Amino acid sequence: MTRLTDFRRRVYAALLEVPRGSVTTYGALARRIGCRSAQAVGQALKANPFAPSVPCHRVVASDGSLGGFCGAREGEEIVRKRRLLESEGVQFSPDGRVKPCNIVMMARSESPPMETLDANAFSPLLSVDGK
Repeated sequence: MTRLTDFRRRVYAALLEVPRGSVTTYGALARRIGCRSAQAVGQALKANPFAPSVPCHRVVASDGSLGGFCGAREGEEIVRKRRLLESEGVQFSPDGRVKPCNIVMMARSESPPMETLDANAFSPLLSVDGK
């Protein structure tokens, strides 16, 4: 059985704060949880076992481009990410980037509210490293 690290739990909990119709950036999500690495956040999202309940498709690159999705940076998965975002009301500019009005920047916090992780939806994976 897969167990979540504390880091991944914090990434997923913070991501639940991004409302439908909006996106955030890998960097903003990293800052939200007190992490200096947008790439580490991307790796946690790549391993997200709770998608789409924990909506990793709502995270984009800092320039508004789509970034990655399901381990891909182009092709079918990126097309699917865009369709998911469009279905939620996210708007795109002609160059394919998310319009700035849809990007939410998240305030920094050392500990996003863990109660946002619905224990029924995410158990038994919520324990940290088998504890």
